[in-house]
Amino acid sequence: MSRVIAVVLLFVLVVTPLSILGQTPSTQQAEEKLVTGITEVVFDAVVRDKKGRPVKDLQAEDFQITEDGVPQDIKSFRLVAGDTPDSTLKDSSRPAAGGPKATARVLEAFNAGRIGTVALVFDRLSTDSRMRAHDAAIAYLGNGLGQSDFVGVFGIDLTLNVFQTFTNDEKLIRPAIDKAGSTASSPDVNNQSQITDMSVRNTALTEQLSQAEANAAATQSMGNIATIALDKALNDVSLRAAEGFERMEQTEKGQATTDGLLAIVSAMGTLPGRKAIIFFSEGISVPTAVSANFRTVISNANRANVSIYSVDAVGLRAKSADVESGRAMTALGQQRAAQAGSSNDSFSSMMKDSERNEQLVRNNPEGVLGQLANETGGLLVSGTNNPGPRLRQVNDDLHSYYVLTYTPKNSDYDGKFRQIGVKLKRSGVDVQARKGYYAVGAKYDTPVMAFEAPALAVLGGKSKPNAFSTKAAAFSFPEANKPGLVPIVVEVPASSVNFVGDTEKKTYRTDFAVVVVIKDEFQHPVRKLSSQYLLSGPLDQIEAAKRGNILFYRETDLEPGQYTVDSIAFDATNNQSSMSHHQLTVPDSDQTKLRISNLVVVAKSQKTAAADSPANPFHVGELMLYPNLGEPLHKSSRKGLSMFLTIYPPKGSTAAPKMSIELDQAGQPLGQLPIQLPAPDQNGRIQYTGTIPLDAFPPGEYELKAMVTDGVTKAMRSERFTVQP
Repeated sequence: MSRVIAVVLLFVLVVTPLSILGQTPSTQQAEEKLVTGITEVVFDAVVRDKKGRPVKDLQAEDFQITEDGVPQDIKSFRLVAGDTPDSTLKDSSRPAAGGPKATARVLEAFNAGRIGTVALVFDRLSTDSRMRAHDAAIAYLGNGLGQSDFVGVFGIDLTLNVFQTFTNDEKLIRPAIDKAGSTASSPDVNNQSQITDMSVRNTALTEQLSQAEANAAATQSMGNIATIALDKALNDVSLRAAEGFERMEQTEKGQATTDGLLAIVSAMGTLPGRKAIIFFSEGISVPTAVSANFRTVISNANRANVSIYSVDAVGLRAKSADVESGRAMTALGQQRAAQAGSSNDSFSSMMKDSERNEQLVRNNPEGVLGQLANETGGLLVSGTNNPGPRLRQVNDDLHSYYVLTYTPKNSDYDGKFRQIGVKLKRSGVDVQARKGYYAVGAKYDTPVMAFEAPALAVLGGKSKPNAFSTKAAAFSFPEANKPGLVPIVVEVPASSVNFVGDTEKKTYRTDFAVVVVIKDEFQHPVRKLSSQYLLSGPLDQIEAAKRGNILFYRETDLEPGQYTVDSIAFDATNNQSSMSHHQLTVPDSDQTKLRISNLVVVAKSQKTAAADSPANPFHVGELMLYPNLGEPLHKSSRKGLSMFLTIYPPKGSTAAPKMSIELDQAGQPLGQLPIQLPAPDQNGRIQYTGTIPLDAFPPGEYELKAMVTDGVTKAMRSERFTVQP
């Protein structure tokens, strides 16, 4: 048999351009303080008396902690009382700012976790609000910063602007605040009042139409019914268009704001001590599509030990946001009442109105900004044109707080959100603390998103579910500009996903996620990648939607070493999941040595333009190659076994690499063949593709090996495959 296969390799191996893998759209990521390891919860609490002064004489027995209503035992307790700028100024024995002694003092405070870090964040603001936020930020600096106080200045619009990285040099901070206060934001479209006016007009036209129809029935005259009906239809079209645009605009704005906050929170999580964000905003838009991201900001702020102090930069509003929202909700209610029982009274209309009513509640600045502050242990400053003096409290909070830890009595880290309750036995004091966390035990390089939490809990558990079919693989492509490039592919059959049908709305929806965790040789997570798939469509197209596969494709960059890659497809609609586990080797990044990619068995190829994915490692000529993730090959197939390998010759070398292909079965070589390699491309790499016919292969398990040498270094990659009749 070995001679037969050797002959096949010798005479039928052909070098052909193939292809693989285009990126698919995906939604889409420190010392973790709230959950350290998987057995201890660490959080801080600020306690003040009724006059707002810090209370510093409490003991552990004065605190009562509950988690999801269950009392917890305090494991450790301490008061952190650092230096404030005022105390620094009053104590002449302290070294002056600057110099070796000051630097040593700051390093000592940093290592002891006694530093205070504040991010001044300017959201998308109107001109007047920017001026108010600027003045408040300058007032916050007050008499200056302590030697262990650090401030950064950021702006959130459609992108995140870093006006000043964290520093305790006021000569850098003040100009950054000036720049943030003078940088114009993209225009904000607020057509709530316009929508309310059209809703009121719709209600009036509905009543006129009903009255005209009643009069026509009595007088047998149609009168002006057609005119009113046309007027109402046109007004209704305009109303729905305005509401549709509002939803899109609010979603875009809310996503940008929460993404910006999430990025800042994640970065601050690597710093020791208590951290705070002073967030100047006119209100966060949290439509349904953004609500999960908003909850993720709160959870990750809690995990990173970051309190958010929200400032309503509008100040004293000429017209209360509550009044405008109340007017809109009243108009909405009147419109529903006017439509009740009419031919236009559809379930879908009711649902749209219900969604808008919920959105109006969420758009209330005090409600959303207050929730952000309250649930992260911060403070809401609103209803004032001069918020600066109240922000000095932030500095007091950074320098006087209690740190408490407890071991949760619920040891099942299931990814669910757990509520933390903190009460004091002493009367006449107020406690300010975080409200909860997602129960995920490990620490990750990026914030834990709400949709990731249950999947990560399953990945970290003892059971290895396999409720449906999934396939996954990770590859190494040591490109010259990205020596640690690792593409990861996960394939989920659409038929495995639970499609939830709604007969009333006549739609379907899905809610599942793919999460990948890469661990180093010590099993420490070094990378987390994910995508959430919220698919929807008409109910009559659900069967067509179930056909085909859903492809997850992400790239990351890793240091040389040995890794394990764990992936999970998690269906949130029925809590079912499927996992896979793979080993990955990222080779030495030394470009003076020969390097090769993984050997890839190709499933299919697709013609595409190079401009569509110029940096994709699976792009070969005019083709995109898609890897086989373990599917058996059929000997009757005309496609045969297609393979792909990229060779990276040593930098500056003129020697042409040589390659041979070997086929093994049950550990025994069946045949070996030298390969004529093509010339290097413009990037200096050699992309090899080839095909082996399978008609002479008996069914069974095989291993394909590619061996490459440049006369100095040898490299080998292999890939297993199965042949079926």
